[in-house]
Amino acid sequence: MPLSHSPYQNQLLATLPLTEYESLAPHLEWVPLSLGEVLYEPDGQLQYAYFPTTAIVSLHYVMASGASAESAGVGNEGVVGIALFMGGNTTPSSAVVQTAGHAYRLERSALLQEFNRAGTMQHVLLRYTQALITQIMQAAACNRHHSIEQQLCRWLLLTLDRLPSNELVMTQELVASMLGVRREGITEAAGKLQRSGLISYRRGHIAVLDRAGLEHHACECYAVVRKELSRLLPDVRDRQVAAAAAK
Repeated sequence: MPLSHSPYQNQLLATLPLTEYESLAPHLEWVPLSLGEVLYEPDGQLQYAYFPTTAIVSLHYVMASGASAESAGVGNEGVVGIALFMGGNTTPSSAVVQTAGHAYRLERSALLQEFNRAGTMQHVLLRYTQALITQIMQAAACNRHHSIEQQLCRWLLLTLDRLPSNELVMTQELVASMLGVRREGITEAAGKLQRSGLISYRRGHIAVLDRAGLEHHACECYAVVRKELSRLLPDVRDRQVAAAAAK
């Protein structure tokens, strides 16, 4: 494993006390995740939980027609595979790598053993699950009541929070698939944001030029999701503040 990679790059793993982390560390497997890789499919038996560090994973619901939409995204703030410790073991959604990168994989038995200790790991995972539910509910409301431009702003901001830079490698077709809208709608919305000087788009690269302006254009949904994550996982929030102050 390259020295530049560490489980502490995942914010949930970084909140664990040293004793719990040392118990879990031998079971964490560093894995590369490629763009479009399917981590699990609908109704499939989950074998691993994934703690992303540099990758972003999209949770999708696929309709019988083949149409799909993202219900939530998971980056270095979370874990993919909550059904493992919530008792379901399967899920009707799929998990697809949206941004290539890396994660730490944990086999289901090791995850359940640590979860059932009822220590900090259990506490953190349950609180993250509540934050994930908030993200899913807010996305459903946003997709129903807000404009495509507002939805795009929310999605861009949440994605940026999981990346080390202000640039995304993402085609308009993929963004449209994430939001469950037509590509033409994304083209129009992205064009408005670009003309306003908020983003720059070229050849599958989206760069955010004005983060504050993008937040101003976004609906309240982005702020709700971020506030809930900070409320439920204050250790993550405090570490982010300290890291920003050290820069």
